[in-house]
Amino acid sequence: MSKIMVTGVAVVDFIFKIKSMPKEPEKYRAQEAYISGGGIAANAAVCISKLGGDATLVTRVGKDEIGGIIKNQLIADGVQVDKMKEYKDNRSSFSSVYIDKKGERQIVNYRDPLLPEDATWISDIEEHDVYLADTRWNQGAIETMKIAKKYKRPGILDAEDTVSAEAIKLASHVAFSSYGLKKFTQETNLKKALSYVCKITDAWVCVTNGDKGVFFLQDNVLKNIATPKVDVKETLGAGDVWHGAFALSLGEGKKELDAVRFANTVASLKCAGFGGRGSFPSRQETEEFLRGQEL
Repeated sequence: MSKIMVTGVAVVDFIFKIKSMPKEPEKYRAQEAYISGGGIAANAAVCISKLGGDATLVTRVGKDEIGGIIKNQLIADGVQVDKMKEYKDNRSSFSSVYIDKKGERQIVNYRDPLLPEDATWISDIEEHDVYLADTRWNQGAIETMKIAKKYKRPGILDAEDTVSAEAIKLASHVAFSSYGLKKFTQETNLKKALSYVCKITDAWVCVTNGDKGVFFLQDNVLKNIATPKVDVKETLGAGDVWHGAFALSLGEGKKELDAVRFANTVASLKCAGFGGRGSFPSRQETEEFLRGQEL
């Protein structure tokens, strides 16, 4: 079983399924609703656990009711939470999430601006097979990449718009969201944007772009690995799931392109379900789908 350390954000999502996104200051009635754990790193950790990996989440929450919900749901999903730091004078993060009939989502998130940024306390965490960090907690991402280099293990950045050049230079793998790549490089052309990043790091670099799949450079040629086609019900957390599956696949000894194909499948299967983490696929579901694709 591969041990994956995941660093970053954990929240609670209040999820509402509606016909269309609200545009007026009126009352709206949801067709369905769920309360689910969320957050980039926390979702990735749950994905890893559901796929058969051993996930440890390093995160910060407030010592409050929301923090208790976050912790208990992670424990129920098999994630190791002994590296979750609870701050008694701060508030935990939570989000209101709207999902429309096309499966697209709109998120309003609250994050305590006074939650301590310091991450030096994670430097003595034991060795893992792979290290994954989201950049919503940039100091946590930097410290995590340092630990990965120390143990000569893969250090993967889930690079959002908050990513720093320092974290990128420390990582062995950088997987941008399309928005994060555009924001960091100020470039809309994918090839030019990826080329810009490759000039500042020796890491393996790619960008996830929703149903268009994953793009990367090979011998300065833009390459694409497509996603399997599914009936999309909800895209919430798909990118988080992708990064968790990619990290686990690397931890199991797969090369980058095989890890991308595995992650694409897991993320697509997640989009075919509704209900937050309840729609994260298991390893058996993923492997059955892959066997079906081969027939």
